[in-house]
Amino acid sequence: MKGELLYEGKAKQVFQAESNNDQLVLSYKNDATAFNGEKKAVFSGKGKYNNLISARVFDYLREKGIPSHFVRSLNDSEQLVEKTTIIPVEIVVRNLAAGSITRRLGIEEKTVFTPPLVELFYKQDELGDPLINDEHAMMLADVEQVELKQIKAMALEVNKHLQAFFENINLKLADFKLEFGRNKAGDIILSDEVSPDTCRLWDKDSGAKMDKDVFREDLGDLLQVYNTILQRLEAAV
Repeated sequence: MKGELLYEGKAKQVFQAESNNDQLVLSYKNDATAFNGEKKAVFSGKGKYNNLISARVFDYLREKGIPSHFVRSLNDSEQLVEKTTIIPVEIVVRNLAAGSITRRLGIEEKTVFTPPLVELFYKQDELGDPLINDEHAMMLADVEQVELKQIKAMALEVNKHLQAFFENINLKLADFKLEFGRNKAGDIILSDEVSPDTCRLWDKDSGAKMDKDVFREDLGDLLQVYNTILQRLEAAV
């Protein structure tokens, strides 16, 4: 199933699928990184949690009519996906203030954004993934205005569904990051992953952070938190 290694990032290895040139195998790593790679650690089993949680999210979004690259899970740490050319713009949707926006704009954490706030970041590690506007995105990412409008609309639609998805397991979705890519047909579809590595999730009862901020801020046992999320998802089926 798994052919040549094409790319290795901070969180995943990307392999060519042996049986189909238009598909890839994503292998989730056990590495955890924060602050653009400045903080690093390895947690045995982390890749399994991100893969299985992300697969459940993609399955749910497929049921809701959201097109993505996800095909199916292959095993605990790998999934089969449609090959896409990633648009180098990260879309961040914010329902509540947390993380960088509180520092950039002096907004108090947990401030509610109504409507949700959508921000664009240039996907470029060497530059620290800087905040950009639409004009920057069109210049740097080979994307047109109508496509940016489509991507933002899709991101907000995903937000609506993800809020309900996590509400069902007693989690509040503060914010999350999405990536989009173009498939062989030229369609723009959701790509990469949707996991506790890319979402800020807070327990609705205790307010405890249930995402990679546990690692960023040294708040506790990251694997235990990710395991709790997976167990809640399995119990909710």
